[in-house]
Parts: sequence; C-alpha cells; structure tokens
Amino acid sequence: MNITEKKAIVDNILDLLIKLTEDGDNSAPQTTKAPTSNKVEMLTIKESAELISGLSEHTVRQLVRQGKVKSVRTGAGRNGKILVNKADLVEYFQGKGA
Repeated sequence: MNITEKKAIVDNILDLLIKLTEDGDNSAPQTTKAPTSNKVEMLTIKESAELISGLSEHTVRQLVRQGKVKSVRTGAGRNGKILVNKADLVEYFQGKGA
C-alpha cells in the first residue's frame, strides 16, 4: 500500500468521524463517496500554526481545548495526534468564529 492509498483511507475515516460528530445521529454511516467539492482538509497543530502568520502551536492547542475550532484526535491518550479543520481555523481568524 503506497502513501496515496493510505492518505485516501485516512481522508475517508476523517470524513466519517466529522459526519458522526456533527450529526449527533447514531445511525450507521452511508458508504457513498462524498463529492470532491466538499472535501474536508485537516491540518496538524504544526501545519495550523504555519498557515496563519504569527500563530503559535500553543495558541492552536488552546483554541482546540476551548472548542473554538473543530478538531479530531487520532489515536488514544496523550500520544494521539490532533487534526484541526482547516476551513474552521481560517473562518475563526476571519472574525466569523465564536
């Protein structure tokens, strides 16, 4: 399995996780493929800090902890990686966020 295939699998998993957390519905997820125009882009804490000039990794972690930007934790406990929704982060800093 190459990196492209792995990324596609991770993207599909993230899409499903986001759908589950937004819907609040406990029904089984649909297996249809989402349209590419609605593709969700997730960033690591480091990538998020690099995206916005002057933003530190600590500040991104605080925004996630306060629930001001949508995120998903992959893995268990402290070793899990935090992935931040890129669109939500940009929207927050454009003054549209909470």
